[in-house]
Amino acid sequence: MASEARQRKLADRIKVIVAETLEKRIKDPRLGFVTITDVRVTPDLREGSVFYTVYGDEEAQIGTATALESAKGVLRSEVGKQTGIKFTPTLAFYPDAVPDNARHVEELLRQAAEADAAVHAQASHARFAGEADPYRHPQDEQEPSEEQADE
Repeated sequence: MASEARQRKLADRIKVIVAETLEKRIKDPRLGFVTITDVRVTPDLREGSVFYTVYGDEEAQIGTATALESAKGVLRSEVGKQTGIKFTPTLAFYPDAVPDNARHVEELLRQAAEADAAVHAQASHARFAGEADPYRHPQDEQEPSEEQADE
């Protein structure tokens, strides 16, 4: 098992190698505007998970996934050449869910802001349920109550 520091270093190096190789060597027309967002390597350094995002619609995402799958061998051999480690990790490509999660969080924040605005609009016309001054004050020189008048 490799140390966590070595895992991180290898993952960072794989990220750079894959991004550069996609930019310079892979000429697949299905490959859209792809960004490598993260790479994770198992503790035994045998498998690497490459996370990516694609700018575009559903068709561009599907085309890019197909292009990455077909270029997997070229990318792995390039990683092996440039890292020089004994066993080159296998690469698996996964679309990154971060942009979708970010859009979802932004939508939730927008809904919360709208709800806050609605509550604020209702509160601007609200009045207190009781008296304006709900605190008791000492009674100074007031007329006696009915019970005190009967005495």
